[in-house]
Amino acid sequence: MKLARFYLSADALLVFIPLKMDVSVVIPLYNEAESLPELVAWNSRVLESNSLSFEIILIDDGSSDNSWDVIENLSFTNKSIRGIKFRRNYGKSAALNVGFEAAQGDVIITMDADLQDSPDEIPELYRRIKTEGFDLVSGWKQKRYDPPSKTIPTKLFNWVTRKMSGINNLHDFNCGLKAYKREVVKSIEVYGEMHRYIPVIAKWAGFKKIGEQVVEHRPRKYGKTKFGMNRFVNGFLDLLSIFFVGKFGKKPMHFFGSLGVLSFVAGLSIAVWLIVEKLVDIANHVKYRNVTDQPLFFIALVAIIVGFQLFLTGFMAELISRNSTERNTYQIEKHL
Repeated sequence: MKLARFYLSADALLVFIPLKMDVSVVIPLYNEAESLPELVAWNSRVLESNSLSFEIILIDDGSSDNSWDVIENLSFTNKSIRGIKFRRNYGKSAALNVGFEAAQGDVIITMDADLQDSPDEIPELYRRIKTEGFDLVSGWKQKRYDPPSKTIPTKLFNWVTRKMSGINNLHDFNCGLKAYKREVVKSIEVYGEMHRYIPVIAKWAGFKKIGEQVVEHRPRKYGKTKFGMNRFVNGFLDLLSIFFVGKFGKKPMHFFGSLGVLSFVAGLSIAVWLIVEKLVDIANHVKYRNVTDQPLFFIALVAIIVGFQLFLTGFMAELISRNSTERNTYQIEKHL
């Protein structure tokens, strides 16, 4: 990254003023030392041949190999290379979030470090953001070099995500190759394992012009995949979290309170009906059962208790939300 430097005082306070930049390529990595030199050279060649000013940000997610040594050597020979190293492995979402904070380009490109994403796709992704006005363009690996044990769950995962998020034009939410308008990455927070749902997070943040581009999927050249089958279970739980926070984050009582009232009313109605039924039988001198002898009474009692607890949960969540520093933080697109 090219920087302008100057000193403010004799206390050696160094201030960096970033220059305008076209593209920031953000690449999270974990034990990918073998692929980094080829990946960086490929990215640099593509970006320079298209006359784009750029920076490449490599985030070492606590690698146990010599990935950081490789990054240091690359940065020494190429001033467009920036490196960030975690003390331990935090996960891809954390790496992307830190990369987004550091990125200075007008368009931010993300890709994986395993050479399965092709940097040759960058110029078209950049063009679609800059000239077609997309907020986000996600890659679609239409032809994959993965075993069925990975592709079949991925298709199911993408189908569920489309239905729950309402983003019906995306086929591959988990593709690492994506392009973002600068405002998008500066307005969202990625944590946990939410990197799979960045298009969903962006949509909830108000960025609704989301496109897709068919991209090349290349066979892995070095090493082996770092992801197991547990990512699908975690991914589904993360989707539920995003859906809830995005829709009810600022109004939790609307969710818990509604469920609580429905459960409470249903339980109370059943209990009242059982009592009235008994009173009618007594009035008509008909043999009757005690209310507490009927299993339906205990179902009603559980429903009342659960409804009351859900309502209290909503009330407590509302109090916590009201005390949040972001309770009145909103995405503002323009000012007049």
